[in-house]
Amino acid sequence: MSLILTPLHKAVSSLELALAQPKNEFIRDAVIQRFEYTYELCWKMMRRRLIEDHGQSEVALLSRRELFRMAADYQLITDSISWMLYHKARNETSHLYDESKAEEVYLVAVDFLTDARLLQAQLERRNEY
Repeated sequence: MSLILTPLHKAVSSLELALAQPKNEFIRDAVIQRFEYTYELCWKMMRRRLIEDHGQSEVALLSRRELFRMAADYQLITDSISWMLYHKARNETSHLYDESKAEEVYLVAVDFLTDARLLQAQLERRNEY
């Protein structure tokens, strides 16, 4: 079954647009927010694809770390370690009370964009089957 990837396309594009702007405090905050929802869509789409390909029973009880490992094994993503770093950064976004943390998450979002695009491309290819 094909996944509906339109929300993911829009999220990745919105993150890309924010990152293309000259950085200031407001753009940084916009990037962080867009990183949050793009990351959430990415891992949920990743999970849906794995369920479609391998079954609910094999995927349903996986931890996030295990899910990322499985996604790497099946070449949806290139490595699970980066995705765990994105997960950690996403969890930290609810605690962004200081500038240094916000700057760290901004930089993670810059790296994340490349991996989000790669995931998006893999999901598109899998939809073609």
